[in-house]
Amino acid sequence: MGRSRYKIYDQQVPHFLTCTVNEWIPLFTRPVTTQIILDSLRYHQRHQNLRLYAYVILENHLHCIMQAENLGKIINSFKAHTARALIDCLKQQQANKILQKLAFHKRLHKKDRDYQVWEEGSHPQLIENEAILRQKIDYIHYNPVKRGYVDNPTDWRYSSARNYANREGLIPVYTEWC
Repeated sequence: MGRSRYKIYDQQVPHFLTCTVNEWIPLFTRPVTTQIILDSLRYHQRHQNLRLYAYVILENHLHCIMQAENLGKIINSFKAHTARALIDCLKQQQANKILQKLAFHKRLHKKDRDYQVWEEGSHPQLIENEAILRQKIDYIHYNPVKRGYVDNPTDWRYSSARNYANREGLIPVYTEWC
């Protein structure tokens, strides 16, 4: 989990997580980069038994509620895979200004790479009960509303709000708890 002071203590319960792009650089303003995130989440659902309760992807970070047997390793895998895929995509699209920012803001101790996509850590917060789970899901879904991007949470394409409104979402989420 990087250098974060937050830890995953109980693998049997969901955790609220935040993954932030280094220096809040807006990477997820293009469908192609956002699709990389969605594809990676879907992969971990299928192959790592990741239980995804809710998510939202904004231009420079994402929030989600997840549960898995090896959640810390899954988050590390998710961030490593998406970082490589995002850098390859940005190179292919010749997004040189963004690549320059990712290189410029790379932490000095990251000597094994040219770019740093993600901030270290994901600040996992244990979801102790259903009331907290509901509160975090609402926080996730209302994030684009609070930012003024949409008026209704279900209008934000890159969110699980549609899944909870019995509409088809972009990827499946676990709603059996409600």
